[in-house]
Amino acid sequence: MPLKNDSYPSSAAFDAINSSLQSDDVERKDAVKKGNAVFGFTLKNKEGREESWHIDLKESGSAGKGVAPEGKKADVTLSLSDEEFGKLVAGKTQAQRLFMSGKLKIKGDVMKATKMEPVLKKAQTKAKL
Repeated sequence: MPLKNDSYPSSAAFDAINSSLQSDDVERKDAVKKGNAVFGFTLKNKEGREESWHIDLKESGSAGKGVAPEGKKADVTLSLSDEEFGKLVAGKTQAQRLFMSGKLKIKGDVMKATKMEPVLKKAQTKAKL
């Protein structure tokens, strides 16, 4: 089931991240070991609507819809606009810059959020945003 939602163009990145994690068992286990967290993402589109996705780097090493896998809770939730998430995944901006400018809000373990960068970098090579 595709994770992309046409109302959120940058959501294609979650398919790319999931595909990247699922394509290489060693890489997935390494990402889980390094990430050790469930990362939730809440994106706001141009119409002002919000939608959530997650990347589970605690157990399954997969991406899905919703702020966390069913029955679980995100260790850290990142909230930002669809446009800014697209720039972040494309490598056109940095999470730290977005956070400092108030365009990225983080709830939960802020230090865990820093472990997300390598996973997003892998998506850059696969996602065509």
